[in-house]
Amino acid sequence: MERVDLNQPIWDLNTFRGRLQYYTWITNPLLSLQSESALFSARDLIQKYRAKEEPRGTTVTQLRRAQQLYLSAFHPDTGELQNVIGRMSFQVPGGMILIGAMITFYRSNTAVIFWQWANQSFNALVNYTNRNAAADISKKQLGFAYATATTSALVTALGLKAVLARRAAPMLQRFVPFVAVCAANMVNIPLMRQSELIDGVVVTDEDNNNVTKSKYASVKGISQVVFSRIVICAPSMVLLPILMEKMEKTVFMLRYGRFVNAPLQILLSGMSLLLMVPVGCSLFNQRCSISADKLKILDSKAYEEVQTKYGENIPQNLYFNKGL
Repeated sequence: MERVDLNQPIWDLNTFRGRLQYYTWITNPLLSLQSESALFSARDLIQKYRAKEEPRGTTVTQLRRAQQLYLSAFHPDTGELQNVIGRMSFQVPGGMILIGAMITFYRSNTAVIFWQWANQSFNALVNYTNRNAAADISKKQLGFAYATATTSALVTALGLKAVLARRAAPMLQRFVPFVAVCAANMVNIPLMRQSELIDGVVVTDEDNNNVTKSKYASVKGISQVVFSRIVICAPSMVLLPILMEKMEKTVFMLRYGRFVNAPLQILLSGMSLLLMVPVGCSLFNQRCSISADKLKILDSKAYEEVQTKYGENIPQNLYFNKGL
């Protein structure tokens, strides 16, 4: 059997279609049900194959399955096993419950407070799990980021809810959770990854040799992650309220709505996330690139370090892990 190059992706990650196939593969919700022993066995097979010590008779199918499990559960920077709740494969089961609950229980202040807190707790863990692990963050910074993001979500949700209750149609109140989630994402992700913004992230050349640290790379990567996360939740938090506004007037919902409303919205949220999680992850390449020309303009200090290291042979593009 011809050996498989595990460093080369199965699909072309420089195209949206290739990234969509890849992220559909590794964000499959069923992967979050795999046991730790299965995940470590997959990692061991990958390591043995790289060392050319794999068990005799190992097939390409077995190898690709091990690769799928490994990529879904282990951090690309550290190689450590990620917390199951923070993995992108858990985005559908975790997100469907939270989104479904937020767009169902939006009338009560108590419900708004609880579900926004639950959502930001979930997001904080996801953001920390999928950060660029080359940048350290202290427990104090983590606590500050979590508290600030949760506060921003609650202030936005409760403040906007109070304003719309007095001045707008009931339909508009259904979109309060989405606005709050957007506001919190724009706070939560940058603060959870603040050390990257302060110190910069490691950028490499084409051969993955460390070159320097760049704050511009941090801003670009985090901005793309924020946008992607908003895109992931947008259909379920924007389209479902419109759909439910119409459905709640039907005979069936008038009769059974109090029993099926929440389960139905959770189910529909899950169906939306099943599509949108790989789509959102695919919008940008995780191995993000920056051109040396832009680095020269937007991060002159980092450019000077590159220039010192490479002289006139400066790489045209530099690369870094933007996170998910």
